[in-house]
Amino acid sequence: MIRIDAMWLAVDPIDMRAGPERLLARVVQVFGAAQGHHGYLFANARGTRIKLLVHDGFGVWCAARRLNAGHFTWARVAAGAPGALELGRAQFDALVLGLPWQRLPELQCITRA
Repeated sequence: MIRIDAMWLAVDPIDMRAGPERLLARVVQVFGAAQGHHGYLFANARGTRIKLLVHDGFGVWCAARRLNAGHFTWARVAAGAPGALELGRAQFDALVLGLPWQRLPELQCITRA
């Protein structure tokens, strides 16, 4: 198994034709370096495809996922804000399934209105 200690979500969309080298160049551009055991998530502009780049300490792994219907819930940030957000494990798991990962804290508790 590949160990991932931190997961980062790239806010700006990227062309899904990008391979590992181009994704790695984007990581270095945004973060200054690709850290070992960190994962970096990218999406296309429509939010129907994502790619995950993981630095395992020796090299990089690249995986892709596509939704046949709907789209991934992606972060929207204001202009001038950082180009990446850190994700927790539960947020990552929800995101790759196409669930509303940004609403996880409010979905943890069921209340009566």
